[in-house]
Amino acid sequence: MWGNPRRLNLVAGFLVGIAVLLFGIAAVIKLLRSPLFPVREVRVANALERTARQDIEAALRGRIAGNFFAVDPAEIRAGLQTLPWVRRVTVRRVWPDSLEVGIEEHVALARWGSDALVNTHGERFSAKTSQALPVFVAPPGHETEVTLRYGSFKALLAPLGVEPERVVLSQRLAWQLRLNNGLHVMLGRDGDQAEARLRRFVAAYDATLKAMPRKHEYVDLRYPNGFALRVPASLPAVKG
Repeated sequence: MWGNPRRLNLVAGFLVGIAVLLFGIAAVIKLLRSPLFPVREVRVANALERTARQDIEAALRGRIAGNFFAVDPAEIRAGLQTLPWVRRVTVRRVWPDSLEVGIEEHVALARWGSDALVNTHGERFSAKTSQALPVFVAPPGHETEVTLRYGSFKALLAPLGVEPERVVLSQRLAWQLRLNNGLHVMLGRDGDQAEARLRRFVAAYDATLKAMPRKHEYVDLRYPNGFALRVPASLPAVKG
């Protein structure tokens, strides 16, 4: 081999390449460990309604490790996403010494039972609010379905000037509503059929319940050709 100039050149080139690689790795390690290029500022790119500055500072404490090149955006995202009203986070470096953080907050649509909230994407999250919100009650895993059905039920009821204040999907997957005028509505199983029953009820409302002199409190729409209702004071049920 030593008498072969071509092979010697190849070996020499290989060794030089290894040396350059090792030098580069050492330079990168030194740069990452360098006290130069510190992160001096974290900027939130958008206005926030539910997340306070001191909460952001607390969530980031201890997570901005190293200099501008060494800081880990994933670690920062993980810290901010522990905050109750934070749904999604983006992080980018801004030369020479800043980080820009974008925070998307949850927009609460409803309460999920008594211990959580549901956002407008149909996602459950844990936070506190004093807002007057409708209540969803359903088995875990049905958050998105209930959110979508709520929107449909609300749109169908709009001509009557009422809306759902409680939406229940039972363990047997039967739908029930309580409206903001106090009326309880039994819709039965199958969401598409439930919407069809509610649509028929809205169409018949003016000629039936609206014309009644007494207030009604319960209507059962699970009949193929009509509905049954109950009024206060234990009066007999009336079929529509």
